[in-house]
Amino acid sequence: MPTLHLIDGTFELFRTYHALPKMAAPDGSEVGAIRGLIASTLALLRNYEVTHVAVATDHVIESFRNRLFDGYKTGDGIPADLWAQFPLAEEAYAALGIVVWPMVEFEADDALATAAARFADEVDRVVILSPDKDLTQCVRGERVVTVDRIRGRIYDEAAVRAKFGVAPIAVPDLLALVGDTADGIPGITGWGAKSAAAALSAFGNLESIPEDSGRWPAVIRNRDRLAAALSADRQAAKLYKTLATLRRDVPLDGFATNIAANVEGPPKPHLRRPQLVDLQWTGVPADTYQALCRRLGFADLAARPTIWRS
Repeated sequence: MPTLHLIDGTFELFRTYHALPKMAAPDGSEVGAIRGLIASTLALLRNYEVTHVAVATDHVIESFRNRLFDGYKTGDGIPADLWAQFPLAEEAYAALGIVVWPMVEFEADDALATAAARFADEVDRVVILSPDKDLTQCVRGERVVTVDRIRGRIYDEAAVRAKFGVAPIAVPDLLALVGDTADGIPGITGWGAKSAAAALSAFGNLESIPEDSGRWPAVIRNRDRLAAALSADRQAAKLYKTLATLRRDVPLDGFATNIAANVEGPPKPHLRRPQLVDLQWTGVPADTYQALCRRLGFADLAARPTIWRS
């Protein structure tokens, strides 16, 4: 069976923006991050194991979670020249012949989680290309893994347990207790990674942690203080868990028809549910890709793909 690679497109855009020098397109717009994104993706596509691939992006930063919690992450502080490259990133991925899921109501991570759950039993392995810790909740044995391409690390279930001290299913509970600054989740005062992992290892999930600290394992230090903090903010902790829990029911019909064509307006989705065959990568569409390279001034990338399709 094939392997399905799922790319966190928003992370890749941020990574290349901060890691690579700026570059102006012929029209003067900033495209340095897009150049890096294309080069990085072409390197991935040269791997013979990459037979089926899709990318999820945050078409906008805000999602349904912002309606649940005012402190959740927003687009505030994102540089204007990075914002301007968001739609270009979706166009670039489509021009490489990759299925694109642009998220508006949900987040890119929700789309990746949905795809991993939907296709896990149809492929030999699902590889989620992202270092984001919240995506480790998707890990399932060795069949669904996450990969940190920067550090060259693969996280299967054993690696997730070794890193966080909990099973993948308990990662949202862990983040609810300790917080996640990347997403604006504050966590519960006084709770750290070790105490949270110990409590979750003992009780399985946030909801099952007893109010009575006397029932907690003796290995957990400062049990009375931690129990009091959780008791005072238990409803908040449940909300934080909801925020940290990735959705697995996201419509993935938005592999847009008008992204690669550079058509104005929001992406127009296909009307049918995508199948695994839709995610098969068969090469870079020559005309679309080379037109994009000309428009953005990527002369050195125009001939770099090794597999083409008409």
